[in-house]
Amino acid sequence: MTTKNDALATVPAEGAAVQITPGAMLTLAASKDVDPDKLQKLMDFAERYQANIARQEFNAAMMAFKSEALRISRNITYSDGPLKGRKYADLFGVVDALIPALSKNGLSHSWKITKDEAAWLEITCTIRHQGGHSESVAMGGEPDAGPARNKIQARGSAITYLERYTLLAATGMAAAGQDDDGQRAGDKGGTMGDQAFVSHQDNITNAATAAELQSLYLAAQMAAKEAGDSKAEQTFTTLKNERYRALKKAGRA
Repeated sequence: MTTKNDALATVPAEGAAVQITPGAMLTLAASKDVDPDKLQKLMDFAERYQANIARQEFNAAMMAFKSEALRISRNITYSDGPLKGRKYADLFGVVDALIPALSKNGLSHSWKITKDEAAWLEITCTIRHQGGHSESVAMGGEPDAGPARNKIQARGSAITYLERYTLLAATGMAAAGQDDDGQRAGDKGGTMGDQAFVSHQDNITNAATAAELQSLYLAAQMAAKEAGDSKAEQTFTTLKNERYRALKKAGRA
């Protein structure tokens, strides 16, 4: 049977590990000799200490995960539209590459729809460590109303897109280009690197206001001009016009 003295004996010296069990806390709470304010401070301290340990374990696990030198290949080619000919990693490719390494290091992921409106969806991806600490990344966008898609398909396409990019963002990963591992593609005669192109593409397609869209579009155009990539310039213009029409339809422009 746990006594009051046993419970108090678990109070750590400064810098020592916290070993306060739920049973010990209940014993202290039931004791008339324990100041409730002091008990609350002890509980708060234990909670903060344990949260700090969990955060350190999470950070260590993420460092170990990133040391795996994972490769996410852009395995799908756009067959139509302004991005025709460009490659990307689909959701299956991203999950297939990342999940085994996450699990190996005590990490898991989950998605949740955190905003569900007719013209706007937001997905939150959470990376959680077995020690209890978790961190999340959220991204939003309108339903992807592509050719011949009904409303359900448009929402499903947007959710899949957002799941893919939030998982990449939450893990700090990026898909590699097929020919050059996503590095220095801009040195191959007037072509932007894949990572730079996709970054500007995402900025434009996720702009929240007309003013933000214009600023991001100009930045993308400048980067494309510096790389001498005329096709990227044309693509960014097409994406900007499509995004502006979407913002105007949603009352955001």
